[in-house]
Amino acid sequence: MRLISKKICMARDIGVHNNLFGGILMEWIDEAAAAFATEYCCTPNMVTLKVGELFFRKPIKTGNHIRIYGEVLGLGNTSIDLKVEVRKYNLYSGEETVVCTTNMTFVRIDDDGVPTPIGNSVRQRHNERIATLMVV
Repeated sequence: MRLISKKICMARDIGVHNNLFGGILMEWIDEAAAAFATEYCCTPNMVTLKVGELFFRKPIKTGNHIRIYGEVLGLGNTSIDLKVEVRKYNLYSGEETVVCTTNMTFVRIDDDGVPTPIGNSVRQRHNERIATLMVV
C-alpha cells in the first residue's frame, strides 16, 4: 500500500467520547482517496461513487498521528476501486496500528456529471504495474 495522506488528531476533531469523531475520519479518508484516484487516473474529474463498510477498529485520541494508505484494487472503464487503510503512527517506535479500513469506488465524469472513460495511457500504465507485480 502507498502512503497517500497524513493527519494529526486535534482537540477540535474529538467527539463526545473523547475519540476522533467518525465523521471527521470519513472526511479525511474521502479527501485522501479522491486525491489518490485523481492522481492515478490523471484527471481532476473524479467523484466518489461508493464507500464500503467502514470498520473502526481502534480509537484515535488527541495528538495521535494518522497515516492513510491506498491501493488500487481495479480499474474499470470509467471507475477505479481502491482499498484504504488508516493507521495510527507511534512517533517513538515507528509502529503503525490499523484503526480503520474500507474500499471505495471513484468514477471519472465529464462537465455534465456523466461517466466518461478513463484514458488509455492510464489503463496501459495500470496494466504495466500489474504485470510488474506478477513478475516479482
